Amino acid sequence: MGNKPTGTKAGNETEPSPWLPSPVPVSLLSPDGGTVSRTYSEPPAESLLTAYRKMVVGRRFDEQATALARQGRLAVHPSSLGQEACQVGAALALRAGDWLFPTYRDCVALVSRGIDPVEALTLLRGDAHCGYDPVRHRTAPQCTPLATHAAHAAGLAHGERLKGADTVALALVGDGATSEGDFHEALNLAGVLKAPVVFLVQNNGYAISVPLSEQCAAPSLAYKGVGYGIRSEQVDGNDAAAVLTVLTTAVEDARAGGGPWLVEAHTYRMGPHTSADDPSRYRTAAEADGWRERDPIARLESALRARGLLTDEEVKSAAAEAEAYATDVRERLGAGPELDPAALFDHVFSSPTPHIADQQAILQAELTESEER
Repeated sequence: MGNKPTGTKAGNETEPSPWLPSPVPVSLLSPDGGTVSRTYSEPPAESLLTAYRKMVVGRRFDEQATALARQGRLAVHPSSLGQEACQVGAALALRAGDWLFPTYRDCVALVSRGIDPVEALTLLRGDAHCGYDPVRHRTAPQCTPLATHAAHAAGLAHGERLKGADTVALALVGDGATSEGDFHEALNLAGVLKAPVVFLVQNNGYAISVPLSEQCAAPSLAYKGVGYGIRSEQVDGNDAAAVLTVLTTAVEDARAGGGPWLVEAHTYRMGPHTSADDPSRYRTAAEADGWRERDPIARLESALRARGLLTDEEVKSAAAEAEAYATDVRERLGAGPELDPAALFDHVFSSPTPHIADQQAILQAELTESEER
């Protein structure tokens, strides 16, 4: 696992700490795509090529969703522009049978996991609480309240283990979510149960408009796992190779019985908090420009080109695939959804409660009366 900070034992003896993160974020690729010193092995070339294509497609999908929100065809869209390495890395680190617990900003992770993009955007269009089948895709509904899904991830992972399955759950959270009580309760639960769950904190610098410096005084958010006996790590979130290898290591260690992990990915939200936000009110253009130079897609592309793994034709092919993907999303979302008002009560409870049944009856009576007019 590489060099780790040491913990002190009685008699001034030292041994590697099983919990402390690396003193600086793990990085495998320099900003220009070259290799830097590392303590983790680099992912296979095939995995990096897959990550590259999914990042290119994911970014174009995100741009298209942002445009649809501006056109009023989505109610809102929280862009993940600049965070593609985290989104795709999370999806690729999991096996098909593992569970992903996303937030409202994680649509790129959803489509990278194979979920239909229109189904992924259903929540943001306001058609339903969740547009895809969570059980089929082993992906929980996107969570808008901060950190409330983190405990669900820990509980599901523990429950799956009790059933004898080797399932791992991965919960995506933002830096702002680490200030919520639900986050700490989830870590405590996971640590006590030694649940096979990985918490990935996408530290993009701001909780809406509140900078990290006003949220937390810890050396890094990764240190928040230490107090709960959770193995912790921090990684350069704009380095796709590093994100993928650290998350894969965490997932497989949790699967093997090593307990939960907390991984902090240092990244940056290049766009606004949502399509209704104006980031110029709380951060400078110079700050954003500095992070733009660390673009995760350009960084991975440079590394793959330098190693002879990516050609001009393959770059064009990925761009064409991304454009076709965006066109399909745009055309299908252009058609208005066919909604059944009675479906409002579906999936609220496994068996309708009396007050739900009463409300269903009232709605049905109103619909019948409307049809008879």
